[in-house]
Order: sequence, then C-alpha cells, then structure tokens
Amino acid sequence: MSDERTGCAPRRPKPTLAQRREQRAASDDPAEVLDAAARFLEARPRSEAEVRRKLLLLGFRPDMVDEAVAKLLTVGYLDDDAFARAWVESRDRARPRGEHALRRELGQKGVERALVDAVLDERREGAAVAATDGEGAPNPDEAAAERLLAKKLGPILREADPRRRLQRAYALLARNGFAPDVCSTVAKRTLAASAEAADEDLGGGPGA
Repeated sequence: MSDERTGCAPRRPKPTLAQRREQRAASDDPAEVLDAAARFLEARPRSEAEVRRKLLLLGFRPDMVDEAVAKLLTVGYLDDDAFARAWVESRDRARPRGEHALRRELGQKGVERALVDAVLDERREGAAVAATDGEGAPNPDEAAAERLLAKKLGPILREADPRRRLQRAYALLARNGFAPDVCSTVAKRTLAASAEAADEDLGGGPGA
C-alpha cells in the first residue's frame, strides 16, 4: 500500500532495541556474531572479557558468543597478553598512571590477575634496565609520575605559594593512581629541580 501523498510505499519503522536483541538471539549464523565482534574491535583493541560482554549485551546466545570468541582467539584477533602490554605501554607513553590505577583498569577490563601481575613485573624490570642505562628512575611509577608532572607543570608553577604548588603537584599524581610515597617524592623533586633551573636562568645559580 502506497502513501497517497507521495505515491511511495510507507517506510517501515526501525526495529527497537528489544526487537534487535530478539533477532540476534534467534540467529544461528556465526558470521553475524563475528561481524559484530569485528565492528566492536575497530575502535581499539579489546580484552576477551570486553568482547564477550559486548556480544552478550547485543543479545547473541551464549553458545554463539563462545564460538565466536574461540574463533577470534584462534586467529589472534583476541589476545589478553598482548592487550595488557599494549594498554600499559600506551598509558606510560600518553597518559601516565600509577601501578594501582593500571591494575584497577586492567581488572575492570577482565584481564586475569596473574597476567596483570606478570605485565607489571615486566614494567618494573624494564624501568630498572632503563635506569641502569641512565634513562630514568628505577621505579616505573616514579618515572611515569615524572612524565605526567612534566606535562602538567606549567599551570602548577604559576601558583605563587610554594606550599600550594606542592599540594597541587601531589594531588595531580594522587588522582592518577600513584602511591603516596611516589606522589611526595616526585612532587618535591620535580619542583625543586624547576626552582633550581629558574634560579640559574636568573643568574642566581652556583658561581653567579
């Protein structure tokens, strides 16, 4: 039956979320589940648990989800070991976090605790090697805290009160999951180094 005003067939209403879930629950097509997983993986790497939760949320049957996840694991599209390492490396490079925060984030994404422990152990070992080569602090959290504070130091240094500067630096690190001792050590060290550099720039350094 056509629309009398346009002469065209009326548009069918889009299926509701509940209707789409029902359709997926009735599907026996493995390709449909794999396609949904592939679309979810397009934005960024995901953990096995994230993909499993997403597919179940979309309405696919658990047996179909198990089959799809097993296929993705076999072909290497899902790899929690590689995912955890990439997550930590990305955080350390772009958005530094303390070990407590990294552990919490990976746990929320369903990565097994033993794997998280192994990845963070490797992070510590890597920092120790880098420190031996003169490329940073032996404590990976201190190295990450230094990088984060260096990125955010400008506004903190505009604070006139030295005590407030220290409080702001400490608070920044604490919000990003660094332990209290790391917050205190790195905040004091970074601000002291900044003050020394400022004195030298003004001609107030040693030998002035």
